[in-house]
Amino acid sequence: MATADAFKEKWLKGYVRPQAPFIPSIKSAFPVPKPAPITPLPEAFSARTGPSTAQLFLALTVTALIIWAAFSAPSGLISGLYWFCWISFTTGAGVRFLATLMPKPITVSDPFLEASNENLPRYSVIVALYREALIVPQLVGALSNLVYPRENLEILYALEADDEETIAAFKAQNLPDYMHLVIVPPGTPRTKPRALNYTLKQATGELVVIYDAEDRPAPDQLLEAARTFDRARKTGDASLACLQAPLRPKGGDGFIARQFAAEYAVQFDVLLPAFCRLKLPFPLGGTSNHFRTKVLKSIGAWDSYNVTEDADLGLRLAQYGYTSAMLKAPTIETPPSNIYTWIPQRTRWIKGYMQTLLVHSRLTTTLRLKVWASMILGVGLSTLAALCYAPFTCMVISSLMLQALSGQFSPIAYRDLGLLLFGTLSGMLALYQGAQRTGVPFGLKDVLSAPFYWSLQSISAAHAIYQLIVKPFHWDKTDHKPAAIS
Repeated sequence: MATADAFKEKWLKGYVRPQAPFIPSIKSAFPVPKPAPITPLPEAFSARTGPSTAQLFLALTVTALIIWAAFSAPSGLISGLYWFCWISFTTGAGVRFLATLMPKPITVSDPFLEASNENLPRYSVIVALYREALIVPQLVGALSNLVYPRENLEILYALEADDEETIAAFKAQNLPDYMHLVIVPPGTPRTKPRALNYTLKQATGELVVIYDAEDRPAPDQLLEAARTFDRARKTGDASLACLQAPLRPKGGDGFIARQFAAEYAVQFDVLLPAFCRLKLPFPLGGTSNHFRTKVLKSIGAWDSYNVTEDADLGLRLAQYGYTSAMLKAPTIETPPSNIYTWIPQRTRWIKGYMQTLLVHSRLTTTLRLKVWASMILGVGLSTLAALCYAPFTCMVISSLMLQALSGQFSPIAYRDLGLLLFGTLSGMLALYQGAQRTGVPFGLKDVLSAPFYWSLQSISAAHAIYQLIVKPFHWDKTDHKPAAIS
C-alpha cells in the first residue's frame, strides 16, 4: 500500500511519467463484444426539437399576462416578480445549507491494489479534442498512467478531420497499441457530443468513460468504477448506469482560477453527494462520466444539439429509470485563468442548462417526480441564480441603503436583509465545506470576493439568452494549455 500511496502522491503533484506500473493483464471474465449500434435519440429528448405545443401555449399565456399586468396592475406585477425571485433564492440557499449539514460521504476501501486479482471488463476511454495540439503530450502521459490491464483497455481520441495540427501532434507521440485515433468526418453541428457519438459507435468496451483534453484522472479511477459496477451487479442493482468522478481544478492562480476551483469543490464534493444521499438524479459534469456502454447506447447516447450534453444525459438516464452515483477517485483539471476564457465557457454552460430545462419540461415526456425535483433544484435554480443574482442583489442592497438613509425600515427591508444574510451564509458554508473536503485553498480574501464572482455569472447568463435565440447550437470552445508543473 505504501507503493500505491507514493505513486498517487506523485500523480497529485503532476510529475508521474508515462508508462507507470499497472496491474498484470488478466483474462477478462466478459467476452469482447462487437460494437453495438446506437439507438436513435427520440425527438422528444433532443434540443434540436423546438418547444412543444403546450410549452408554446404556456409561454404565450404568461407573456400576455405580464404585458396585461404591466399596464393594468404594475404594482401587482412587480410584487409577483419579487416573490418569485425571493422564494427561488430562499429555496436555493436552503438546498446549499442542507447539503452542508449532510455528513461527508463514507470512504470505501482503496481499490488501487485490491482489484489486481480480479477479472475486469473491457474499458473504452473516449477523449474528444479540437485544436488541442499543445496539450497532447500531457494528455497522452496522463492516460498512460491509468492502472488497468492493457489488453482490456482501449483509448480513442476523437479528432475533427480538418484539425491537422492536433492530428500531427498525436502522430508524433508514438502511441501504444491500445491508443487509437478516430477521425470524425465533417458535419453539423460541430459539437463535442457529435464527436463522442461518432466515436462511441466504434467502442468495444463494456464500460466507457469520457475525459477532456486537459484531464489528469486518478490512476485507479477505472478500477474503482469497474469494481463499483461489479458490486452493483452482484447485489442485483441493475439500475446503476453511470458513475461521476469528482473534478478538481488545480494549477491555476488568480481570482477566476481560485473561485472556479472552490465552486467545483462545492458542486462535486457538497451538492452532488447530497443529491446522491437523497437518491435524486443529478446533472453530470462534462467529463469523467463512466457508463455501462449498453445502457448509454440504448437511450440514444449524447444529444449532439445540447451544448451541456452532460447535464441532459444525467436527467435522461433518470427518465429511463436508471441511477447515477459518485466515485471517490478524482480527475484533476486546469481551471480557466482569466475572465476572457471563463465567460464563453460559462455562457455555454448556462445556455445548455436552458436547453436541458426546455427538453425535460416538455409535457410529452414521462412524469417522474424525482427527475422534476432534480431538474428544478439542480438545474433550474442554478440557471435562475446565474441570471438574477447580480440584479436582485443590487436591488436589495440599494433598497436597504435608501431606507437606512431615510431612517425608516419597512417590513420588506427586514425580509430582504434576512434573505441576503441567509443566502450569503449558506454560500460561504458550502465553500468552506467544499474547501475542507478537497484541500482547495480558500482564505478570507477569497471568501469576501466570492459575491463578485457570483455576480459575474449574470453577464454570462444574459449572453446565454441571446445565444439561445440567435445561435442555440453554437459551441463556445474553451482553449486549454498544459498544466504548470511545479
